[in-house]
Amino acid sequence: MGGNQTSVTEFLLVGFPLSPRMRMLLFGLFSVFYAFTLLGNGVMLGLISLDPRLHTPMYFFLSNLATVDIAYACNTVPQMLVNLLSPAQPISFAGCIIQTFLFLIFAATECLLLVVMSYDRYVAICLPLRYSTIMSWRVCITLAVTSWTVGVLPALVHLVMLLPLPFCGPQKVNHFFCELLAVLKLACADTHINKVMVVAGGVWVLVGPVSAVVVSYSHILHAVLKIQSAEGRQKAFSTCSSHLCVVGLFYGTAIIMYLGPQHGDPQEQKKYLLLFHSLFNPMLNPLIYSLRNREVTAALRRRLKRKDLHESLTDKK
Repeated sequence: MGGNQTSVTEFLLVGFPLSPRMRMLLFGLFSVFYAFTLLGNGVMLGLISLDPRLHTPMYFFLSNLATVDIAYACNTVPQMLVNLLSPAQPISFAGCIIQTFLFLIFAATECLLLVVMSYDRYVAICLPLRYSTIMSWRVCITLAVTSWTVGVLPALVHLVMLLPLPFCGPQKVNHFFCELLAVLKLACADTHINKVMVVAGGVWVLVGPVSAVVVSYSHILHAVLKIQSAEGRQKAFSTCSSHLCVVGLFYGTAIIMYLGPQHGDPQEQKKYLLLFHSLFNPMLNPLIYSLRNREVTAALRRRLKRKDLHESLTDKK
């Protein structure tokens, strides 16, 4: 990194301009949310790996989503918590660039995984007799690896374009983490091409996936409406409701953030929307899937019963 004439060796994250009392309150609240994020997604991963009944394509993709959510939160939330306690704590130049790079990877990968999960639901409902053939384990692994790989590509492009830029001050990043656009504002050079690539990348990982999800669910809706029995329609809708809730939360906030009308201070609005993405979305995803999915709740009950039985047998000994 020394070859790019960078004179700034660290950045200061502005975060949220709040009073010390409010900072302490939010530190406690966000710490609890962060713990629930790790616990909820960790429990989801544990249930999927331990329960053979959940060894299906749908839960394989869900385990990938839980992994992304854990990584997504771990990349941004700890730094935010540190800054709430000590606002003057700096982040190194290398640490800031790595945080930006990882955030872009996890955001793009989650977009693509949600598309893959919608395709899985499309095959399950529209082509049920061919489901096991189409969604073989080889195909599922290929789709998952492709999601992660393609998620890395736009992040690499942004990284290659970001590293040569000179940074000579100021050092203050107007965000709670090293968000790409906030970092670009500090560059001592023309960043027009970088910003064009940000828009292009947004179209690539947002508009394209949203269109694919809409197409999948339009076919699903058409197939469900053809089902004669109300019970059959209810069962079909129940298999998609959890995924639709997660898709709505993830893409809804992203669309508002990048495509919605701007009022007041757009930079401040984006900070709070990205806070939702980084903290609340990963926390809510396992709750949505566990509360609205009978198979997950049943697997949790089986694990708890097995644990209680093991403890009772141990006590008798």
